[in-house]
Amino acid sequence: METDVLVCGGGCAGLGAALAAARNGAKVVLVERAGFAGGIITAAGLPFFDGIAHKTSGRVVVKGIALEMLSRLGVCPPDATTIRPHNPMIPHVDRFKLLADELLVEQRDRLRVLFHSFACEATTRGDRIEEVRVANKAGLTAIRPKVVIDCTGDGDIGAWAGAPFEKATPLMPMTLHFRIGHVRKSPDLTRLCRESLVKAHADGKLKLFYGPGLMFHYADDEVYFHAIRVSGDATDPDDLTRAEMQGRADAWTMFETWKREVPGFEQSYFVGVFPYIGIRETRRILGPHVLTAEDIRQSRRFEDAVATGCWYLDIHPNSATPGAAQLVEGFQPEPYDIPYRSILANRISNLLVAGRCHSATREAASSTRVTVTAMALGQAAGTAAALAVERRTTPHELNGRDVREKLHQQHAGPVLPN
Repeated sequence: METDVLVCGGGCAGLGAALAAARNGAKVVLVERAGFAGGIITAAGLPFFDGIAHKTSGRVVVKGIALEMLSRLGVCPPDATTIRPHNPMIPHVDRFKLLADELLVEQRDRLRVLFHSFACEATTRGDRIEEVRVANKAGLTAIRPKVVIDCTGDGDIGAWAGAPFEKATPLMPMTLHFRIGHVRKSPDLTRLCRESLVKAHADGKLKLFYGPGLMFHYADDEVYFHAIRVSGDATDPDDLTRAEMQGRADAWTMFETWKREVPGFEQSYFVGVFPYIGIRETRRILGPHVLTAEDIRQSRRFEDAVATGCWYLDIHPNSATPGAAQLVEGFQPEPYDIPYRSILANRISNLLVAGRCHSATREAASSTRVTVTAMALGQAAGTAAALAVERRTTPHELNGRDVREKLHQQHAGPVLPN
């Protein structure tokens, strides 16, 4: 199978990349392991649009596909310039799935979507990826793209192709999200849930946890929880398998603990866990520019900027942190630029990288990894890929300022400083 652009991974970054490449005229194949797009929102169940607006001012710093989707979900006007709260919630993750489907189907003349499909090998010739093998129910299919966009989150394609990467030791913990129904609201609910988890941790029933964060989001008596922490390396299949199992066990332990000890849970029932555990960090593919925490702290401007970030430095420890997500609250930056050079991969001329595996230090990636920033990087990568195909060149040979200009023509790309 031949295509102009192959997007591996259909999470927030991959969704943005595939739509942008197709809308800009390229022939695109999107490969996604799940039966739906949306990644951390739909597969892991995180309903926040983190990174769309600055925390202090509420100023919208990401437009384009991300703002389009939020508007079509009825959360804000299509031309919103401020959003409160700064990290609005998706009304329902299944509605987000449907909207993603609708947007992908709108591009069906140029975009082929392969759900339940897994990129499993990359073959290079010289400095180019020549072929990517994809596994699905049809067997193994060889796809020969002109440009590849790695939106796997784990930098799988880049690593297999020989691009240099970094990986922290230890990695941030993974989190499995879950829901409990028929819970009675009370002002003390969060405190009582936290106190019972502290006791369970002291008794050896829970190794790690945080928060808990709880919201009555989907129904008046149904609580969405993020509280689980599981250590491990999601690029290690044994670790990832263990993490999924441990996450489910911990979710059930929390449910039984609260049902037994916390007023309001007497008649509660376990609704379920989301399909995949949420992964915060693994590989980061190194490109010509490695975005740093200092770039973020100084709100540095780059001539080849293609996206704007604004999330705080958000590093989760491998420890129990009752009542909080982090041991120390991360630095809250002003809006900052992410340069085109940070979505390129060293050594591989036809590879772009978007999402949490792009070229950044661990500290910087803790800010850029969030949902909307990932989607903005994906839109930039998809736009660049289509532009490279149109000009019969490689992403490395493109001028990042041209990509920025193309994004601005489409009401996307980096916001200008006030």
